[in-house]
Amino acid sequence: MSSTSPCAADCAPTDAGTRYALKGAPGAGTLLAAALVAILLATGCREAPVAKIPVPVRDRQSTALTPEQVEFLKIEEVGGGGNAPSTAAPGRVAYGPQALSSLGAPFSGRITSVSVRPGERVKAGAPLVVLQSADASAARAQLELATARIAAAEDQLRRQNEMMARGVGLEVERVAAETQVKEARAELERSRRSIAFAGGGRGGEVILRAPAAGIVVSVRATAGAIAEPGGEPLVELADPGRVWVVADVPEPDVARIAAGQQARVRVPALDATLEGTVDGVGSAVDAASRRMPVYLSIKAPPARLTPGMLAEVSFAGSRDGLSVPVSAVLIKDGHRRVVYVQRADGRFEVREVRTGRSSGGRIAIQEGLSATDRVVVKGALLLDGEAELLL
Repeated sequence: MSSTSPCAADCAPTDAGTRYALKGAPGAGTLLAAALVAILLATGCREAPVAKIPVPVRDRQSTALTPEQVEFLKIEEVGGGGNAPSTAAPGRVAYGPQALSSLGAPFSGRITSVSVRPGERVKAGAPLVVLQSADASAARAQLELATARIAAAEDQLRRQNEMMARGVGLEVERVAAETQVKEARAELERSRRSIAFAGGGRGGEVILRAPAAGIVVSVRATAGAIAEPGGEPLVELADPGRVWVVADVPEPDVARIAAGQQARVRVPALDATLEGTVDGVGSAVDAASRRMPVYLSIKAPPARLTPGMLAEVSFAGSRDGLSVPVSAVLIKDGHRRVVYVQRADGRFEVREVRTGRSSGGRIAIQEGLSATDRVVVKGALLLDGEAELLL
């Protein structure tokens, strides 16, 4: 019993002329038979089509998906799924710029009295240290001499002008008198500037006074000691209202910090949380700790906030405040980090990004995206099968 395939049975010729042609009739019959077989195979013996899964349509810049494929993706705006990871760093309270005043000896002399002690609050103009100086005495004498010379020179110029007005004076003498007045005025001004640092007093007495109200930080002056100009400061003052917090930020997080960024400062010694603003970022990383100082100004610092106190600083978000879920970032070529962005026309383009710190399932985006970009945060591997997930 022979078996015949359904296709063979369906395609068997029944027409007599056809049978004649299939039996080997030469010429046109053979061609007719071949054509008939081809038609039958094309119509009656075709296999049922197999359904195929549509694949993304790509070009060099973008990828297009069908509406059915887009349903497998999750798309959201950058930063729309939560806040960017924050950065925490240890810190300390310190005096801010221009908060310290150092007073040294303006003239060589012997210290006769010291009127303050460390930690004392003083008012502007309060006497701090008194010393006796021969140089100061000479400077005061020079000032008196310069004052007398300017008076004589001006009187001489006045007489020359009167004589010129009466027609009995000489122009050369008037010009000489003018020159003497100019020289005397310059000498008087120099003498005044020289003695201005003496801070009042008479003879060789020099009084160092507080330039502004503040707290005495240190006192190095000792009664009976000799003080020299350019030596170490005799007294240091500080303005208690000009304090800031110095945070030691790890090197990998420095790029996420920028001037004007908000931060919270926890001071355990005061059991208080303060609001701070980044005032500036240091210029060098410490070679031992691999940290960089970041300086923060404090809004309404409490009176008890003292330099030297420890602090805990928490910076709010990344520099641009942009972040995406970690699942949105793919790795290509072993090192490039990319995301897929949905364009206005519905197509998806690959975008290389620079990432920052990750926390809570999200990763900061430092470059490559804007806040209005719509990014594929789930199913990105459907667009790029050659890439790998970041985590």
